Amino acid sequence: MDFDTARLIVDFGLVILIWMVQLIVYPSFLYYKDTELITWHTKYTPRITKIVAPLMFAQLSLSVFGLFQGLTAYSILYAVLVLSMWILTISIFIPIHEKIQGGSVSTDLLQRLVRTNWCRTAVWTFIFLVTLAKVLY
Repeated sequence: MDFDTARLIVDFGLVILIWMVQLIVYPSFLYYKDTELITWHTKYTPRITKIVAPLMFAQLSLSVFGLFQGLTAYSILYAVLVLSMWILTISIFIPIHEKIQGGSVSTDLLQRLVRTNWCRTAVWTFIFLVTLAKVLY
């Protein structure tokens, strides 16, 4: 498998995953009672991490490898976008999930999770589209 195909597969996995999370998983949190959500979230978080973490690390590795292959507008853009996903995840989404895990559940927090996750959805979609365009053209 060549480098661009590997990147396309990883990016596709993340874009499908983020759209499922954005349209199904996170909005469903609003329908749980607080105690039920905390119980479910305790099970959900490690399970989804087993899927998301390898994909994010693969994407990060591919972005670094791309930079070493050559500093092009594409490799730099790709690396910046991937790095932005890491920054968003660490600075916004992990703390929200920690609050839920710790029992600080509120409608406002859950709505914020859904609302702010549109940013990640947009960026991961853009990353996939940029990679797809590079592979096709």
